This record gives sequence, C-alpha cells and structure tokens, in this order.
Amino acid sequence: MIIEYHRPQSVDEALVLLARAEPVTLPLAGGSALNRPSPDPVAVVDLQALGLDGLERRGHLLALGATLTLERLLHADDLPPALLRAIRHEATYNLRQVASLAGTILAADGRSPFTTAMLALDAQMTLLPGEEQLALGDLLPLRGERMRGRLVTQVTIPANVRLSYAYVARTPADLPLVCAALAQWPSGRTRLALGGYASAPCLALDGPEASGVEAAASSAYAHAADEWASAEYRSQAAGVLARRCLQDLNLEGSG
Repeated sequence: MIIEYHRPQSVDEALVLLARAEPVTLPLAGGSALNRPSPDPVAVVDLQALGLDGLERRGHLLALGATLTLERLLHADDLPPALLRAIRHEATYNLRQVASLAGTILAADGRSPFTTAMLALDAQMTLLPGEEQLALGDLLPLRGERMRGRLVTQVTIPANVRLSYAYVARTPADLPLVCAALAQWPSGRTRLALGGYASAPCLALDGPEASGVEAAASSAYAHAADEWASAEYRSQAAGVLARRCLQDLNLEGSG
C-alpha cells in the first residue's frame, strides 16, 4: 500500500528520501512491481525526472539507464537477438511499456528470463551513493540488504559477446520451468545462467571455455524441485537446454 508519493528533481534529493528509516521508501520507475497489491505501507520515489533512461555504447560496453523500459530496450541497436527473445518472454507488450530495466531485475524471482540472460552476460550494476560497481550475480542474493537506501543508476553489459537463450514451459506464453542463457566472449570465456526455479536465477558455469556446460547445468539443478517441476525433470531439461544453447553459438560462430 503506497502511503506517500515523491517526485524528486535530482538524484541527491532521491537518495535523501530513500535513506529514511521510516516510512520504508522505495524507488518507483515504471511501477509494474510496486503496483502489485500489498498490505505493507511504503513511500515511493518516482525516478522519471532524473534522466536515468539513457542508452549508450562505450567501446565494447553498452551502458543502459536504470529506468529504461523493456520496450525501449527491445528496440535498441547492438543487443544480442537472444536477449531480445528473453525480453519478449519476460513480459507482454503492455507490461514492457512500463517495466524498467533495474526494476525488473530487482523484483525478479528465479523464473525471470530477462534476469537470467543478464546474469549470463555478467551485467554490472552502478549503485549510489558511492558509485559502487557490483556484479549482478553478487547483488541478486542480497537485494534486500544491499539496496536499502540505495539506487541503481546504470547497468552495463558487454557488446561483443554472443548469447543464446532457450527454455521449456507448460505453454509458449508461460514463464519457464527451466531456462538457460549461455554467453561466450571472443576470448572463449563462457557463462551459463539458469532460471525457472527459486528466488533468483543461478550461475551454473563461468569458465575459460565451454567444456562441461551440459554437466554443469544438470548439476546446478540436481535438487531444484518445487510445486512446478521435479528436480529430476529440471536437471535433465537444464542439460538439454545448455547443450542446445552451445550448439546455437557454434552454428552462429561458423556461419
């Protein structure tokens, strides 16, 4: 339940509001997460006037503003086609119009296709105050404590990395029971992220090459059982999806 609404005109003003002990004060970009019904009273800080919606290429990096909507991101240049597929899988057109980049990541659970893909890309988050650079993989398990009184201003991802995304779901429109995102750098570095389970996607592999991808995926989900799927199913599906992603990257690289 929203009890206060603020629309600051500067980042410093927003940080002062977010640092308050009472009431609990949260940033508001698109509002797709905060507008969900909740009995807990919160104050919100609208970020629309802060100019945090830019998109810029800096050499081999893409700098993405925190309040950039998923729909704008979907039509940006230089993004891997697999990331675009993950965005489309994340949300419908109407939700993509309002859902922000940082808001989607910070509110994500383990079934988020977009967050899974961003984890594979080793996305780096810029947090204020302090201009701290924090890897998404380090932030995800500690979002509650690390984000109290803080603000994500920018997310950077590599622009020279190939990415593949695959998933299984009950229907094509459903969120995944298992999804896999595999990123590969020109150096051969390979990162595999899995989604579809738990409170956040997980990193199954980050190594100098792609060997062992399928085994790493199966092992990572060896105990991933919940009301949606058994651990045996997820473990097997994760291995299959990881192999499919690697095959896609190999085909892309040879084309």
